[in-house]
Amino acid sequence: MDNTNSVENKIEQKWYIISSTSTKEKRTALLLEQRIKANNLESVITEVLVPIQEKVVIKQGKKHTIEERIFPGYILVKMNPTDEAIHLIRNTDGILGFVGMTSNSKYLSPLSEKQAESILAYTKVQKTPIFNTKFSVGDAVKVIEGPFKDFIGNIQEINESKGQVTVLLSIFDRETPVVLDFLQVNKI
Repeated sequence: MDNTNSVENKIEQKWYIISSTSTKEKRTALLLEQRIKANNLESVITEVLVPIQEKVVIKQGKKHTIEERIFPGYILVKMNPTDEAIHLIRNTDGILGFVGMTSNSKYLSPLSEKQAESILAYTKVQKTPIFNTKFSVGDAVKVIEGPFKDFIGNIQEINESKGQVTVLLSIFDRETPVVLDFLQVNKI
């Protein structure tokens, strides 16, 4: 393939949003990637992205990492919108169409550079786990592990980004704030 053509395709490429069957975004994106390779369109459609974030959820006293879709029902593609590329994407199982393109309009609406950068930055930032729990400030909890095991106290502060709570425990007849991991306490 001519290198000049490849360079031109990369310069003209922009991000586009395609609508897909909800809950099947990953499968649809994988199928789309396979079809791109099979049709030798890797230089025209360079990226297929399902924006997700990882969340750490506490269930039954254990940490579970789950993937959560940031934009359910949507897939991002970086491409040069040639007729061949648009046809390939539109005729992939699970894809409902392009956002911003109706059956009457022939032209696609790309994301602006600022929008694309914002979405990509958000997906990168969100790859760090976020803790999600059902604790609330003021909840009575029992410490189930560590040096304060079997102590009972109330939650004073919750730090979901670190997966920790500050609990007021009665130590030597004084209320003492103690920072504990979500897994070290149970709601009473």
